[in-house]
Amino acid sequence: MGVRLSFVLGIAAVCCASVSGAGAGGTAGASKGAWRALLEMSSASAWRGWAAPGLPAGWRVVNGVLQKQGEAGDLITNESFANFELELEWKLSKGGNSGLFYRGTHDYDHIYWSAPEYQLLDDANEPDGKDRKTAAASAYALYPARPGVVLPHDHWNKTRLVVNGAHVEHWLNGQKLVEYELLSADWRSRVAASKFAAFPHYGLAKQGFLGIQGDHEGRLAIRNIRFRELR
Repeated sequence: MGVRLSFVLGIAAVCCASVSGAGAGGTAGASKGAWRALLEMSSASAWRGWAAPGLPAGWRVVNGVLQKQGEAGDLITNESFANFELELEWKLSKGGNSGLFYRGTHDYDHIYWSAPEYQLLDDANEPDGKDRKTAAASAYALYPARPGVVLPHDHWNKTRLVVNGAHVEHWLNGQKLVEYELLSADWRSRVAASKFAAFPHYGLAKQGFLGIQGDHEGRLAIRNIRFRELR
């Protein structure tokens, strides 16, 4: 009876460890800082415009939701970050297109020439949704995300982005869709075959700004932005 009980408890312990580790992804073994909110109820003090302080024209915060109604300037964080876990919820209007950038720099005129992008998209109604390498949750133009996970326009999606050293994970609505290693041979070959080949500093920074793309038409809303550093 004691042997059987020990066996059952051992199996249970293994199962529990597997379940807890499944959601950790690229953060397993990393020292994690405290979660920080990157958005307030009526302001966005963590964010600024690409070229000037404060929110660019077209952006506003209402009841904890950062939003724009049409084309607006891109946003970046006031601080630079290296290794982190980022979570947020987002929704787009029909045909909407946006993106999240990480480790961005001012090496070029736009953040998307230096910073890799997690694509935000209404797959069903935007042309980029026809190519899995430019669809929702893809590493834009480099790594595809499988279909059927993003919710329709005007519904809230939940994104998780993990950047830990060279390791990057794109999660959408609780599912890991993309995983890659920056500066690996595979990554370099994909960059070389893309439009980013014209920008030699693309994706090389080990620390940089977070960014939100605003230069597409349509409505974008983002809420519950939280962030923690990985060490």
